[in-house]
Amino acid sequence: MNGFLVWTRAVYRSRRSILKFLSLFSLCLILVVSCGTASDQPSSSTNSSNTAANSGRVTIGTTLKAETLDPADVYEIFPGILLYNLGDRLYTYEPGTTELVPQLATELPDVSDDGLTYTIPLREGVTFHDGTPFNAEAMAFSMQRFMENGGRPAFLLADQIESVEVTGEYELTITLKQPFAAFPSLLAFSGVTPVPPSSYEVGAGQFRPDTFIGTGPYKLASFSTDAIKLDVNENYWGEQPANQGIDIQVISSSANLFNTFKTGGLDVAYQTLDPDQIRSLVSEADQGGWQVIEAGTNTINYLVLNQRSEPLDDVRVRQAIAALIDRKLIVDRVFQGQAEPLYSLLPNTFPTYKPVFETEYGDGNADKARALLTEAGFSEANPLTLEIWHSSTSTARSLVASTLKASIEQKLPGLVNVEINTTESATIFDNLDKGTYPTVLLDWYPDYYDADTFITPFLSCDQGSVETGCEAGQTQAGGSFYYSEQANQLVKQQIAEQDETKREALFAELQALTAKDVPYIPLWQNKDYVFARQGLEGVEIQPTQQFLLWQIEKQPA
Repeated sequence: MNGFLVWTRAVYRSRRSILKFLSLFSLCLILVVSCGTASDQPSSSTNSSNTAANSGRVTIGTTLKAETLDPADVYEIFPGILLYNLGDRLYTYEPGTTELVPQLATELPDVSDDGLTYTIPLREGVTFHDGTPFNAEAMAFSMQRFMENGGRPAFLLADQIESVEVTGEYELTITLKQPFAAFPSLLAFSGVTPVPPSSYEVGAGQFRPDTFIGTGPYKLASFSTDAIKLDVNENYWGEQPANQGIDIQVISSSANLFNTFKTGGLDVAYQTLDPDQIRSLVSEADQGGWQVIEAGTNTINYLVLNQRSEPLDDVRVRQAIAALIDRKLIVDRVFQGQAEPLYSLLPNTFPTYKPVFETEYGDGNADKARALLTEAGFSEANPLTLEIWHSSTSTARSLVASTLKASIEQKLPGLVNVEINTTESATIFDNLDKGTYPTVLLDWYPDYYDADTFITPFLSCDQGSVETGCEAGQTQAGGSFYYSEQANQLVKQQIAEQDETKREALFAELQALTAKDVPYIPLWQNKDYVFARQGLEGVEIQPTQQFLLWQIEKQPA
């Protein structure tokens, strides 16, 4: 099972990551929903038939796809947002903050002194959409199903949990395999939402992709290839939604999304628009009568450096490449300001973020790069050849690679030659752990809101040495083959450390170590945009990147 989970983490995380990048930036990508109809869902024909013009329902347009709504198999952004609005979790975040608060739990967990046992009291009086009661049995069933059905995110819990026990009708006791300080944050992952045992099964591959029954503020009314409708759950235990329901139109292209919103066919446009379309909507907002909601994201974009590939096995060469990167040029030329320079593996939205690459190298520091390369034995007579690989279908990465090539060769003419190579994303991820590519442009976004998810997958190695690099573990799967005893020790310490102040200090050390050893070079961080008609209130992207649809209030026309 462990081998399967490692494969799942390396392959599915990477594929999901590239899909999000493409959805954000490709100019011509067409995404469609590939789902059936939720015929067995509670439905309100009256609500579903109302139009945006004459009801309190909110229409949202997107090009993002949702291939499944089964919590045990959801591993993409858009269906995760749907689950976040259709279901509840043990813990969630106070709106507008990153403060973890109880949701279906009534308190934060009671953690044993050894950090292994979590006792969680649960909320009483909660029912599922089909009327069945929520209790500890249902929560334990759902978590067991999440781990055992073999869905794409199964490893998130299966790697950590030894057992889930019902120790009272409304009390859950979870025992971990090893201490894991980020565990409460993991319990806020959108897929860890309970479902009724009477309607779902535990068993490998036993998924229900086109239906959902949960405890959240909305019920799934319909789920088809071009439309998803959410009706208000009148029996919701918590605060009722500020609107009368959500009608989501799945639109075939960014051009159609852009035109439909501009001509008044939608209340909200949320992903995916290309940079020119975003710039147009921003500049025309006042005269067009819409709001522009801009937010940072937790998606990082970076260059992975393969330390098994000569001459990248020389840290001076990796440091020289880091010094040559001009992030501000990338942000201005490629993304037209719709991104931010990134100087750490942690997003700048995290309080533990340290701009270590800016401190150590700056941007486009040709003098530092020349000195390092000269020390490493390179010259105009013996130039460095730098290969940069990226997905052949990504317009944005193509532009980034071209910008890097022009910038680097201009700064150090004759000393560095940049070669750009492309292949299909599936080929990249099939070969990443084999050391095929010297460098690759990739991206990453978190499964849960904790710095661990940006550190452990990038810096930990289970087996290897400084001489051989990582032979088994996360950094092999990620293509850097980075091995550091110091990094391994610091990672283990932060994983187990319950004191947040001490843990923040460990993250600071780990970030400084990445700037010294340069297994990866952080490049840029995406921005997120939502466009909403005037008269809508409560439209915002949360710091955790969730979109709380129940907060949207539509004023009468």
